[in-house]
Amino acid sequence: MIAYYADHFVLPLPAGHRFPMAKYALLRDRLVARWPEIRMHEAPPATDGELALAHAPAYIAAVADGTLSAARQREIGFPWSPAMAERSRRSVGGTVAALRVAMREGVSANLAGGTHHADAESGSGFCVFNDVAVAARVVQAEWGRTRRRACQVAVVDLDVHQGNGTAKIFRSDPTVFTLSLHGQKNFPFRKEPGDLDVDLPDGTGDADYLSALDHALAALDDGFAADAVVYLAGADPHEGDRLGRLRLTDAGMEARDRRVFEWAWQRRLPLAFAMAGGYGRDLESTLRVQETTYAVALEYHRRWQAAAPTAGA
Repeated sequence: MIAYYADHFVLPLPAGHRFPMAKYALLRDRLVARWPEIRMHEAPPATDGELALAHAPAYIAAVADGTLSAARQREIGFPWSPAMAERSRRSVGGTVAALRVAMREGVSANLAGGTHHADAESGSGFCVFNDVAVAARVVQAEWGRTRRRACQVAVVDLDVHQGNGTAKIFRSDPTVFTLSLHGQKNFPFRKEPGDLDVDLPDGTGDADYLSALDHALAALDDGFAADAVVYLAGADPHEGDRLGRLRLTDAGMEARDRRVFEWAWQRRLPLAFAMAGGYGRDLESTLRVQETTYAVALEYHRRWQAAAPTAGA
């Protein structure tokens, strides 16, 4: 299974900044040590042309040349630096590349990504560009070169925060279905309506969460015929997350992942996933949840490879 990383592009954040930048390199180290089947590739930078499929050219230029206003930088949560601009491109490029690979191999991953608060003209909540939106647009454009109908992309966003930027970008687009399960009282406090939003009260545990997910996936099936899936496998619904406010256990998080991968596998839908949020009080809890996501993904990647036709067959 191919996974893309960009953890060597480290933002020069102020002391005490709450964003856990170290988690990306730590996750890659753990995956390399334990799962040799995961082939690590450096995430390519998204081009201006790719970014422009989902973002305003003036915003792309402001990020590139460092002319973002102080207010916009505060909204994003990162001070501008050349590393911030480059890492943001790589975070998007990793999801674009992962979705391209998934279309061939069934499953692929971005160790970063899931930057779902960014909309066409601005960033927010540690999200500069929206990797999900750009990846969907790129693959749709490539699909359209050889097929007469549009590629239908389902976004299954299970970060604890609503994917408001993704919902806003695709608000009037019938070719992309945005599903989000999120904390009702959590950030962003003003939600953008997506195709299917499931608001969960603080303290939601395994049973109620998994039941809500089952109903949401069934509703997605009823209203949309997907060709591909982008899955935001946020670790922040976990009970150990300091920003999440939900109460999923390790077992509940694994069951969540299995439901999504099984749902996609049963329909033979290629799936690319990004790690999205994770802010464990103890960083180990976030890494443990994320490593389990990769273990589940590997099982399904093996199924895809076993089902692939052999050469000459």
